[in-house]
Order: sequence, then structure tokens, then C-alpha cells
Amino acid sequence: MTQRVSMSQPVEQIVRRKLSDEVFDRLERMIISGELKPGDDMPSERVLMERFGVGRPAIREAMQSLANMGLVAISHGERAKVLELTAQSIFRQVDATAKIMLSRSSDSLEHLKNARIFFERGMAREAAAKATERDIEELREILERQRRSLGKAEEFISADMQFHTRIARISGNPIFVAVSEAMLAWLKEYHTDMLIWTGKEKFTLVEHEKIVDRLAAADADGAEVAMLVHLERSSALYVK
Repeated sequence: MTQRVSMSQPVEQIVRRKLSDEVFDRLERMIISGELKPGDDMPSERVLMERFGVGRPAIREAMQSLANMGLVAISHGERAKVLELTAQSIFRQVDATAKIMLSRSSDSLEHLKNARIFFERGMAREAAAKATERDIEELREILERQRRSLGKAEEFISADMQFHTRIARISGNPIFVAVSEAMLAWLKEYHTDMLIWTGKEKFTLVEHEKIVDRLAAADADGAEVAMLVHLERSSALYVK
């Protein structure tokens, strides 16, 4: 007896996919499988057109999608190149979107500042437990470079970002470093102009020195407190 399909069952539509989506899937599989490795040139458009039996527009659209994901780099007049995926490269893919979000919402900026404080308190504790003499020496070198940059907002901010990222690097975890770099980059444009006229740079130097001293002493509690005091004060300088 033939079983009837109930008309009350949900309809499962078959979606017809674009050719470029199919090409993208195949190219992505070639990268994931290792057929194409970081540093390799992608096959030429003509080779891909012949391999997949599609036209140039489908190849170019698929290649652009790969570039948007950070899987390949496209240079005018040259073959696209497969990129090495890192935590930094993944965060760079959302840089523009994150900055738009921050520019549209003061709440988002406050949430990011709070997330940074929570994150960096943990980084300070981690660094206090793991810092070597070389780590402390490099932090002091960055601090001295920052001291020489007084009155030069861009240079001062650059050294400031290096200082905090260097603390994250002591953890040995590249994802922590990428998170630190991303948050600082997203906050940067809300900070530089404020430093020009607030005259708060010297407070920053004193606070950074206290942080390094606590890290050198392997004092996790002291390092966390010093970081918290520093970030809570400087947080007010990040405004829309």
C-alpha cells in the first residue's frame, strides 16, 4: 500500500545555489585539505575556469569571498596568494565592523572599556606569575620610549599599546595577544585627541611604572590592583 505524504509536513525547499558559491566551497576545501598551503599562489583564473567549468565572474566572486574571510590576498596584476590564518588575521577581518558598531553606540564603547578592564586584570596576574627578567627589561624599554614621546600623542599612544600588548604576550597565548591588539586598535581613535589637551600622559607613565614594578616582584595581587587603578582612571579618556 502506497504511503501518502502528509501535506501538513513542513516544506523543505531546494535552494538553487549561485555558481560562485559552489566555486567558493571547492576552493575553501582545497585550502582546508592542504592542497593549497599558506604562501602558495592560487591557480590562475583560466585554470580554475577550466577545472570547474564556469565563467570568469564566478571565479572572481568566489576569490573575493575568500579574500574577505582573510584566506587569500589579492594583488592587482598578480596571482592571489593563500594566507596563513592567525588569531591576529581573524580579528583584523572584523576591524571595520567593530569600529562602525562603536561609532554608532556609546553603550558599545562602555561595554568594550569594561571588557578591556576585566581582560587586562587577568593579563596582569598571568604576567606576574610568568614574567622573566627579559620580559621586565623589554617593558621598561617600552616605558622609556613612551617617556621620550611626551608631547607627541601618536608616538605616546603607540608605545602605550605596545606596553599593554607586551604584557599580554608574557602569557604565551597568541589569542590573548590578538585580543589585546584588537581591543586597543578599536579604542585608539577615541583616545588620541583627548591626550593632546588633557595633559594626563605623566599619570600614565607613573602608573605603568608601578605595574612593571609589581610584575618584577611577581606580585599578582599588586599587579592586578595597579592595572585596575590605571585603567579606571584612563578609561575616562576614551570618549565619543
